[in-house]
Amino acid sequence: QVQLVESGGGLVQTGGSLRLSCAASKRTSSTYAVAWFRQAPGKEREFVAAISGSGGNSFYANSMKGRFTISRDNAKNAVYLQMNSLRPEDTAVYYCAARRGSFSYTDRPEYPYWGQGTQVTVSS
Repeated sequence: QVQLVESGGGLVQTGGSLRLSCAASKRTSSTYAVAWFRQAPGKEREFVAAISGSGGNSFYANSMKGRFTISRDNAKNAVYLQMNSLRPEDTAVYYCAARRGSFSYTDRPEYPYWGQGTQVTVSS
């Protein structure tokens, strides 16, 4: 069982930056891929980015490319999401999720482990 805890959310102005963190309860390196999803009010939860267990591979949803960067520090059992050039439409609850094996999945059911989420609000 893997427990995940997100942190780092908050209120930021348009164009600002935030760095989200996802702390895992156990060592996840080389075994668990981790992804970030987000859910805006009244919308479905959507994929943001994912990273492989080693941290050597990652990919992003098209709308986040060039603005968001996913990374991980396996020595700290942590995954990060650096968000730059934030827009009001990025306002959402951001969740990290984990799965054993491949990182190349964007569907929620592929990830059995989830955190509780952290709120990100971007003001215009």
